[in-house]
Amino acid sequence: MITQAIVRKPCHAIINALTTSDMGPPDYQAALSQHAAYTDALRNCGLNVIELPADENFPDSTFVEDVALLTPQCAILTRPGAPSRTAEVIAMTPVIQEYYESVEIIDAPGMLDAGDILLAGEHYYIGLSGRTNRAGAEQLISILSRYGMTGSVVRLNTVLHLKTGMGYLDNGDMLVSGEFTDKPEFTPFHQIHLPSEEAAAANCLLINGTVLMPEGYPCARQIVEAQGYPVKTIDISEFEKIDGGISCLSLRF
Repeated sequence: MITQAIVRKPCHAIINALTTSDMGPPDYQAALSQHAAYTDALRNCGLNVIELPADENFPDSTFVEDVALLTPQCAILTRPGAPSRTAEVIAMTPVIQEYYESVEIIDAPGMLDAGDILLAGEHYYIGLSGRTNRAGAEQLISILSRYGMTGSVVRLNTVLHLKTGMGYLDNGDMLVSGEFTDKPEFTPFHQIHLPSEEAAAANCLLINGTVLMPEGYPCARQIVEAQGYPVKTIDISEFEKIDGGISCLSLRF
């Protein structure tokens, strides 16, 4: 059961964060407000939230998910594929060490963004993307194996991260869109297809019975609710301008 989450407040430098979108830079004050609402939503789902201060050294640092994978047995510090984010791992290390005795790390030449890692049931799927390479994925699989866990790779073709266009709910229910509708790796699951224009809603979180989903995707919400899941939507539009999703903004454990 998830009981805690780590978040980091957006910094002023967020306007210079990495992005592949053409929606323009985020508004700092609006991002702060949206982040506060996101944090409240985590608390309302029963989580104890550890709030880290903004770090002006790293424009992307509010996306804490990418720098670590927190499993029931160990924490794994990643090595983000964007060079400007590498030192974010150093800043996060002492925080992780407060909560985990066993802390592993991905080394060069491995690259690994945790946004490319999806836990489905008890298995970790690792997307091979522009931010995660095979060396990083193989290191992760080796670490997972040492702790009695399993992982496998999924090659991505168009999306930034694995969790950009898919998400796992519960009881074998998998949200899929775009290229993920044809991936043989996910045929064992009950696939819940989202319309391509609402693919971003697949990046959601099931926390203690409630699905947290980005606001602005009414069809996706209806589809998920029809499967029997209560849904809470959150406006993260400022973070979507810089390729952010619901899962990106927290580390849950």
